[in-house]
Amino acid sequence: MNKKGFTLIELMVVVLIISIIAALVGPTIFRKIGKSKQVAAQAQIEMFGMALDSYRLDNDDYPSELAALQEKPTNLINPEKWDGPYLKKETPNDPWGNPYVYICPGKVNLTSYDLLSYGADGKEGGENDAKDIVSWKGLGKSVM
Repeated sequence: MNKKGFTLIELMVVVLIISIIAALVGPTIFRKIGKSKQVAAQAQIEMFGMALDSYRLDNDDYPSELAALQEKPTNLINPEKWDGPYLKKETPNDPWGNPYVYICPGKVNLTSYDLLSYGADGKEGGENDAKDIVSWKGLGKSVM
């Protein structure tokens, strides 16, 4: 009687090996996911910055809200100068699903605007994945 198959001990050893590999590799993968979202947020903020600068060149000032990058505002002094839309698609949320925060005039950049994402926690401040991504500093630097 020659039955082929795995014993319970062999299965437990395989599960143990897989668990050890997952414990070692898992945190690294999740750190990379968090970092990639931060890089994506910074890239979107840079894209918004280019669109905002184009808007300013045409209209002599930054818009009061991001929606003006897609639809002509009704309160423009010279509406014929508006040469938008300045973004091809609707203004996206940040990689964590929260809207970007746009302040004009800015609290940090008093003569222009502040544009930021509050990170994974959606709250001001924070570290690691919850770190704020801002228009006035690079990704690796602290904020405020």
